[in-house]
Amino acid sequence: MTARTHMPVGHEAREVKGWVGAHRFLLLRRFSQVFFLALFLLGPWFGIWIVKGTLAGSLTLDALPLTDPFILLQGLVAGHWPEMTALVGGLIVLVAYALIGGRVYCSWVCPINPVTDAAHWLHRRLDLPKGWQPKRSTRLWILATVLIVSALTGVIAWELVNPITMLHRGLVFGMGFVWAMVVAIFVFDLFVARHGWCGHICPVGAFYGLISAKSLLRVSATNRAACDDCMDCYAVCPENQVISPALKGKPGSSPLILSPDCTTCGRCIDVCSVDVFKLTHRFDDAVVAPPDPAAAPEPRAARPA
Repeated sequence: MTARTHMPVGHEAREVKGWVGAHRFLLLRRFSQVFFLALFLLGPWFGIWIVKGTLAGSLTLDALPLTDPFILLQGLVAGHWPEMTALVGGLIVLVAYALIGGRVYCSWVCPINPVTDAAHWLHRRLDLPKGWQPKRSTRLWILATVLIVSALTGVIAWELVNPITMLHRGLVFGMGFVWAMVVAIFVFDLFVARHGWCGHICPVGAFYGLISAKSLLRVSATNRAACDDCMDCYAVCPENQVISPALKGKPGSSPLILSPDCTTCGRCIDVCSVDVFKLTHRFDDAVVAPPDPAAAPEPRAARPA
């Protein structure tokens, strides 16, 4: 519920923009997630081999290698020197996400994201308490632990439990126990910790956040003077701590959301009825000037006696 109007989140945006306009980025993200997953499943399901492999490592049109750089890093610290195609594929993905925005992967590609989004939607509908909130640095500690375990054991540690890879393989070979993993993440985000998995636990998101510190794609509160404090952007943002510096910063501060934690999901743009936010690049720090207050009418001259 919004703090100012006590209406459902996004209600005002739907009235102003229509349902599609108030869900534009959400719909685009769902299309993107289905599109990427379908590319990998066309081969095993229908024999149309546009992409061979998984999100961990793939070959597109028998020419373009792509490798998850986090998996590549685990292999390197585990003492396994990859083939040149894997190195090239990892470099391509690393540079792409470093330029675009690392956590774009989390909101536009990762197949677990719809699961955590559904848990958050139901969490709001049921008006459940916030729950346990581990420190956001927890995912960085898990990331470090994964690399240490890989180095000590000689295995790519995270791939033993990675729900992204497990879900992908489950869709090809049968879900089986994978359903338990997906349900566990849903329940964790619903009842234990709001935005818990992606915001506090997943080392994949932590890794992509680290490489996106100087990425180009950014959300900007360019029209922050129009903000009416409805709080809807905070309610839908999976990393809502990134909003305040841009939206409520001091005069002269940048309106850009520069935190690498931002997933560039665009939901703040969707639910804002006064169009405070827009998707832009990191060099666009323009701010819409606040409207001039209405000039007060000049007092009439006293009539001569």
